[in-house]
This record gives sequence, structure tokens and C-alpha cells, in this order.
Amino acid sequence: MNKFILILFLFLNIFTTSMAQNRVRARVLGIEPGILTPGKWNAITDVKGVSVGQKTLIIGDSVRTGVTVILPHQGNLFQEKVPAAVFVGNGFGKAIGTTQIEELGNIETPIALTNTLNAFLVANALVDYTLSNPENAHVRSINPVVGETNDGWLNDIQSRAVKTSDVLEAINSATTGPVREGCVGAGTGTMCMGFKGGIGTSSRVLPKDKTGYTVGVLVQTNFGGILTINGAPVGKELNNYYMANDVPYVVDGSCMIIIATDAPLSVRNLKRLAKRSYLALGRVGSFSSNGSGDYIIAFSTDERVQVPYRSGEQERMIPDVPNDKMSPLFLAVVESTEEAIYNSLFMATDMKGQHGRVVKALPIAKTLRILDKHKARIKK
Repeated sequence: MNKFILILFLFLNIFTTSMAQNRVRARVLGIEPGILTPGKWNAITDVKGVSVGQKTLIIGDSVRTGVTVILPHQGNLFQEKVPAAVFVGNGFGKAIGTTQIEELGNIETPIALTNTLNAFLVANALVDYTLSNPENAHVRSINPVVGETNDGWLNDIQSRAVKTSDVLEAINSATTGPVREGCVGAGTGTMCMGFKGGIGTSSRVLPKDKTGYTVGVLVQTNFGGILTINGAPVGKELNNYYMANDVPYVVDGSCMIIIATDAPLSVRNLKRLAKRSYLALGRVGSFSSNGSGDYIIAFSTDERVQVPYRSGEQERMIPDVPNDKMSPLFLAVVESTEEAIYNSLFMATDMKGQHGRVVKALPIAKTLRILDKHKARIKK
């Protein structure tokens, strides 16, 4: 009998531990910010043509990093560029390629996200990738687009562990459909709001009478503040927030936000769309600290607005969503960004990195009790 009880105890302990690591997305737990409906995957890949690839590097006791790539379409991006815009919330960052996006209004390589000191090597890998296409044999100028956040608390960032082969593997493995979230790719070593951060994604599909377009967002979260979920003061009640008494807290960091839409938007309205996503950082409790590099890149996948590398046209006649039809898209991007940030937290797990440092994931059970107390979720 005693032996049976011991076996049962061990089984329950293993089962409980397993369940604790079985993370689920925010919406599964009844956290449904906003009023709009997500797409099939509730991901940036709900926007037709967009694919995401990732390479995660967990090596020894000190490398905790990786790369995440977003491909706006499946063709030759250099030959068929996509219109794009950049908005900088706080410019403490090493984003590469943004000035040319500002000047010309387009993107001609995949968008890569990684850690701060690896950004330059990853940019070089994007150049290698672009030149490897025979169609680009005579190209003499390439504008690689790379965003970053600093994962140097958990990761030996000076090792610059992400290599060209890792970037190419991420690109070649990029797929549409579900996107892995949490401690993967460029989010492997990041922190968010005092807990383990990472990669998160979400989308919204507008009703037909409100244009019917899709907006998808992917985030790399690595910033601090006072965590708020659906209006509930989660960080405060967990006593894990910026300026909490006697609580060590890293508030500086960064957030990369990548926005895709199938709406045929002008560069000007893409920038307006990017600006609105920044509102979501305030909704989750961030105030964009001094050391936070917060960059937003938005692009359109509509084939009619793509920019050919060589064109004999003197003028272009392209569709353009008018200003007074933009408000539904603004709402969609704020909701998608907020939920993507939540997903980066809910899908992340505890991570141990260099010097034995440990960053704990958001405690799900305690968080749900706080949300229920404040009537901030729909019970499933």
C-alpha cells in the first residue's frame, strides 16, 4: 500500500510539473482584448503570403538567443519590393535599414529580428541571401532590414552566436500557418514586464462592411513597466513591477513590432498604422523607458502596390485606402499588438542563462486569479 501511495505521489508530481510547463495562448484562457475577430491562426501569417521562420540557440549555460525572420511574400523580395513605413517610439536601438525605408517607402529583404550585437552579422547574412538568387546577379546595393532587442541578461551577447547559417536556416524554414511563440528565435533570451518575454503574434480580420482587410502583428518583447492585462493591475498585485519597493527590476529593454496587412495602403497610411500600434504598449503597462528601443515596421502585401525593381512606367496607377476608411485598421492594429504581447508572456517558460541567472515566466494560476478578481477575462 505504501509503495502504491509513493508511486501515485511521484506520478502526480510529474503530472503537475508537466502541466506547469504546458503553456497556452492568452485567448485560450479567456483573455480576449478588443472587439474584433482574429484570423484563422491569430497570427501575422493570417495576412496572405506572409511567412515566419525561426532559429533558436540554446547552447551550454550561456547562449540564449536566436533569430526570427518575417517574409512579406514568397517571391524575390528584391525584385518585387513591398511598400513599408517605420515609426520610432524611442530610438535607443540598432535597427538597420530604417532610413532607406523612410526615404523610399519599401522593403527589399526579409525582416530579421535578433539580439543587439548580432544585428550587424544578421544584416550581412540577409545580403548573402539576396545575392544568392540568380535574378539578383547584377545587384550592387541592398538594404537589409534588421531589428533587435538586448538579451544580454540571460545571453552571452558578446559571443554573437547567431551565424549566417542560422539566418539562412530560419529563412528556408519559414512557413505560413501557426507561429511558435515564447522562448523561441529572437525571443529566446528576452524579458518582459519583469517576467520571461519572447515572440508573440496575433491578428484581426475586419468585417466586410469595414473593408474586410486583415492586420497581423508579430512582437519581440523585451521591455519593462507595470504589467496590466485587460485593465487588471497584474504586475502590481504580483509585486513585480518598476519601482516596487525592494524588488530588483530591469525596466530598460526594447520592443520590436512588425505589422503586416493585405490592405493596399500608401506609405503615409502605413506609417499612421505603425504609430497606432504604439498605443498598445501603454495598454499593457509600458511607458517606453529611456533605454527601450521601440521600433515599428509596417508593410502591405497587396500585389497591386508592390514596387518592381525595374519598371519602364512613367506613372503608376495603384489602389489606396482613403484616410476616412483607416479607423477600423487602426483599431485592428492596436488590438493585435496588445494580444501579441500577452501571447509572448503566456507562451514563455522559465529560462536559466549565463551566470546562473533565472528569469521566471508569468505565473499563470496567480495571474488568472487576479484577472478573475477584476473581471478581466471570459471564463472558459
